[in-house]
Amino acid sequence: MAPVLLLWLAVCLSGAWAVDRGNFKTCDQSAFCKRQRALKPAESPYRALLETMELTNTKLTLQLINDNNKVRLLLELYRLQGNMTRVKINELKPLKPRYEVPDVLIREPPTEPLSLLSQDENGVVLSLGAESQRVIVSARPFRLDIMEGREVVMSLNSRGLLAFEHLRMRKDTFSYKVTSTVASVWDNIKRVFTSQTEPEVEKNEEADPANQAETAKDEDKAVDGMWEETFKSHSDSKPNGPSAVSLDFSLPGVEHVYGIPEHADDLRLKTTDNGDPYRLYNLDVFQYELYNPMALYGAVPVMLAHNTHRTTGIFWLNAAETWVDISSNTAGKTVFGKMLDYVQGSSETPQTDVRWISESGIIDVFIMLGPTPTDVFAQYASLTGTQSFPPLASLGYHQCRWNYNDQEDVRSVDAGFDEHDIPYDFIWLDIEHTDGKRYFTWDPHKFATPKEMLQGLKDKKRKMVAIVDPHIKVDSNYKIHNEIRSRDFYVKNKDGGDYEGWCWPGNAGYPDFTRADMRDWWASMFAYDQYEGTMDNLHTWNDMNEPSVFNGPEVTMHKDAMHGDWEHRDVHNIYGLYVHRATAEGLIQRSGGTERPFVLTRAFFAGSQRYGAVWTGDNAAEWDHLKISIPMCLSLGLVGISFCGADVGGFFKSPGAELLVRWYQTGAYQPFFRAHAHMDTARREPWLFGPENTALIREAVRQRYTLLPYWYQLFYQAHRTGYPVMRPLWVEYPQDPATFAVDNEFLIGKDLLVHPVTEEGARGVTAFLPGKHEVWFDVHTFQKHNGAQNLYIPVTMSSIPVFQRGGSIIPRKLRVRRSSLCMEDDPYTLYVALNVQRTAEGELYIDDGHTFNYEKKEFIHRRLSFINNSLSSVNLAPDAQFTTASWIERIVILGASKPSKVIVKTTDGQESPVEFEFDASMSVLTLRKPGMNAGEDWTVTLQ
Repeated sequence: MAPVLLLWLAVCLSGAWAVDRGNFKTCDQSAFCKRQRALKPAESPYRALLETMELTNTKLTLQLINDNNKVRLLLELYRLQGNMTRVKINELKPLKPRYEVPDVLIREPPTEPLSLLSQDENGVVLSLGAESQRVIVSARPFRLDIMEGREVVMSLNSRGLLAFEHLRMRKDTFSYKVTSTVASVWDNIKRVFTSQTEPEVEKNEEADPANQAETAKDEDKAVDGMWEETFKSHSDSKPNGPSAVSLDFSLPGVEHVYGIPEHADDLRLKTTDNGDPYRLYNLDVFQYELYNPMALYGAVPVMLAHNTHRTTGIFWLNAAETWVDISSNTAGKTVFGKMLDYVQGSSETPQTDVRWISESGIIDVFIMLGPTPTDVFAQYASLTGTQSFPPLASLGYHQCRWNYNDQEDVRSVDAGFDEHDIPYDFIWLDIEHTDGKRYFTWDPHKFATPKEMLQGLKDKKRKMVAIVDPHIKVDSNYKIHNEIRSRDFYVKNKDGGDYEGWCWPGNAGYPDFTRADMRDWWASMFAYDQYEGTMDNLHTWNDMNEPSVFNGPEVTMHKDAMHGDWEHRDVHNIYGLYVHRATAEGLIQRSGGTERPFVLTRAFFAGSQRYGAVWTGDNAAEWDHLKISIPMCLSLGLVGISFCGADVGGFFKSPGAELLVRWYQTGAYQPFFRAHAHMDTARREPWLFGPENTALIREAVRQRYTLLPYWYQLFYQAHRTGYPVMRPLWVEYPQDPATFAVDNEFLIGKDLLVHPVTEEGARGVTAFLPGKHEVWFDVHTFQKHNGAQNLYIPVTMSSIPVFQRGGSIIPRKLRVRRSSLCMEDDPYTLYVALNVQRTAEGELYIDDGHTFNYEKKEFIHRRLSFINNSLSSVNLAPDAQFTTASWIERIVILGASKPSKVIVKTTDGQESPVEFEFDASMSVLTLRKPGMNAGEDWTVTLQ
């Protein structure tokens, strides 16, 4: 094994930085995808048996029958609270239970009653609560339409692509049993076969799959890969046979769809008619290609559809390998072509059609009916939860490399940040810090005294992250391995033994994180008395948790590996979430439940937002990889995962100084801000590219730290509401088609617009400033610009085009220190940007920055408002209790007029004058040292 592993590593670590696409399947190489995609739109073989309909207070149930094979399905339709509809389809009588994804929904979604409006032999009409909102179930063929008034919002199976491969017994297995059993058993089997062709089957319109082998008709249609599949040298035994499910959705009036991360592609999803569908299958892809639908490290099966009237969402709850086809009747039409249609009076309504195909499981889909973007975010959050509220320090800058060599290297890098006056909060250790890739250990020579190292960081109010991967070295002298084996916690192979594969330690076992008892045990390993050498300022990074198996098919686990009663094919995409969850729970438990954890994961699924941060994986030091980081993180934010970032500088290859500087400038305005690099790249700490570039990087990082109060407030909002922190423009300007495909700039919250410089050698950029009635202020120059325009901005190497929306108030801390914790009690500066009505509003949120005490109402939450020449701070949470030493040091009002005097009135009724300066050329008023406590009521009046 060892020579082969070394050869694999040699290839991976060589200079040939490129993905080998031959290691990963196309749809044609994935048997179920090829089989399902061969089905073309036509009249569906499924019809609804209306006589089986049952309507209760919580749901409608109805049987569907496939007229080709007489297999029945059970349809369940739910009206959920919050303007959502749930559709579940399963076999009526499956041969064995089919996998239904657990642990993703935060609770069983509460239902509301459906009411029957009408029924005839063609179908039924049900009310969805609102008078104009209803669902129509058509019987022959089966089709489901969601209507609002006369408008079709969404249709299911309108193209007849519902497919549900029922579980069955393999014919050759039956033949073997028939020839090797006694006559009485033969008689029973013969009766089963005979019953399939007797007239009563047609009469009852049902064939029971539990007694059904492949019929001759099935056999004629059998294709390669139904019962066994081979890819390269790997064989998938498929003991359960074909089990794919598929359903199509039609979206009238929609031309823009988003989501289904993770893909290195544009924000707006493309049509897939002339290529592969988008693939959702968590994979360790070595330096991924850009602008294609290949699967990457994570999979969130959520799609958003948007037009000027409505935003909707589709959540396909299935953890198996999934492919998503997208087609549109306007795809490929130029703007001129669309104008010609309009002039000629073309009546064709734009429409996007989406088809989901999964290898196993059931159909369980949540239709989020909006109608606004924020409604969809709230609806999805009600199902899968919100972004975890991160410790404030984790929103600062992170310095990482594979690998910092030893404790002296860590000390030297830490000192380098102080020497060059660059703040940071976390330094990271990759796999080389362990004792021979044995996680939960330290190299006894290079990291002999880890507590001493951690204490040194703690003395400076800094922290560390160490990697803990989910592949466990098979070594009888390794405590973690021995405990997992003794508790029988490893994933099993198809033959019942422990599943083993190659990863960084060599031969490795893979804990079965789908087991709650395994997750509990894993969490217990983070206790200070178990994970020796750790302290409370050590946090965790889960990598390789797709899971990555170097010698496995597509560099992952065999699909016929077993997790208890379930095959890996059923649970693949949720495995990484379980690793992430168990680790986060471990960090919480080690603190006695008081401290918020920070855990970074590479693999993720729907619901992963509840456990921490993600990053975009093994990118490269190329300009296109810098550009793609924006739509990749925007896509993740749309499906609930706000805490996203990309490796600053690129993981593979060595960036030039210009690319590195531009990446720092971009990363400083993305939610997760970490530099990371491959071990074979040149060292790239921020001060290694000459004094001029060091100064540029320092300024970018310092800008990040001044805005930490705003970032923290936005993450609190995300935690409470599910709204994304980093947002596409269309989220805030949903009626402006000019925003719908923009993905080279973005909003932080609703009040900061960022257009990073991502072109090599750029002398200028053109930023779109949205909003017909908006004004935007350059945060660096305070220059005022009108909205609804493309603004050309000359740039130099120091330029980071950022604009504050008129009508907003943003808190900053301008005294930047070496870490966020050092700035805890520092004063605030409020930037008040007035709109055309000369008003503005914002918020200020403060808590201790690291515990769960905010859940006990220990925080400050203030509303800041400017109206009628008066700026005030009002308590948004009068039942909350918290105190702060921070005060208001400065107020900067953009778009102001010069007052004759300024008066501050505090909560005790005292009034006092405030010094001010007014820049008439820029209409900027600066109030100096008004002196109010940040947690108290106060009013500042301009007279």
